[in-house]
Amino acid sequence: MFIPFHDDNPTTRLPIVTVGIIVINCVILYGSRQISDHEQRILVATHGFIPARLGQLTDEQLVIEHNLYPDAAERIAQRLPLMQPDTIVFPARPLEVLGTLVTSLFLHAGLAHLIGNMWFFWIFGDNIEDRLGHIGFLLFYIMGGIFASMCHWLMASGDAARLPVIGASGAVAVTLGAYAVLYPLARVRTLVFIIIFFKVFDLPALAVLGLWFAAQLLHGFGAMQGLDFSGGVAWWAHIGGFLFGVLIMPILAMGTPEPGEDWQAELRRQFDFGSMTDSDDGTTRTS
Repeated sequence: MFIPFHDDNPTTRLPIVTVGIIVINCVILYGSRQISDHEQRILVATHGFIPARLGQLTDEQLVIEHNLYPDAAERIAQRLPLMQPDTIVFPARPLEVLGTLVTSLFLHAGLAHLIGNMWFFWIFGDNIEDRLGHIGFLLFYIMGGIFASMCHWLMASGDAARLPVIGASGAVAVTLGAYAVLYPLARVRTLVFIIIFFKVFDLPALAVLGLWFAAQLLHGFGAMQGLDFSGGVAWWAHIGGFLFGVLIMPILAMGTPEPGEDWQAELRRQFDFGSMTDSDDGTTRTS
């Protein structure tokens, strides 16, 4: 077991998006703890990503049901009043379905879940924001998180496809993949546990993130064979998110200004894909 807790990779921009995402996740978790257990389950079911609901995008007659208490249906049914049914029904609402691909990234099952995700995000996310700029990084994070959820959808089947998925881990995995290809030799101070002993090492980022990805693959393929060691985790969202970061980040880096430019020049260069500058008079032509 290993826990990274610091890297030696300095940044030039303030990580306002990274900090903002962490704060939003903390506030949402705190707010969700102020409501009843039943209301929390409804919140997760309605704003989490349920893979089976993607079928409602093409089939307006498809109705999805989700049991709010799948492990104790009979016991809960006896205790809850009739006004609090243990099953929630989702009619076909395409915009609502698409919205859950984003809202699910900001919900967490508890404090440990939140800390685990935001800890890795804080260590590695600021450098990716520094490289892509604030707006580019936010779009990269959201799109990568959606891609990660789609990878989970591809691998989910049966009852698993009707369970809501929540958490930022897929989007965080995107930043880990991006970091692995941009800064593979950056030193990461890592706490390594060996049986009952532990020691701090300065390891290259590629080694730390490579071990993390290998663990996700082990659990992902283990789950496919019925050998998952810790159920309830969307391992293929982690795997897909990491690969998204690995494959997309080099392309984005080629068209993104280096840190240090003013934000207006950065936006012009990053998003003005249709313009071409004439080398003779310096004017700009738009295709």
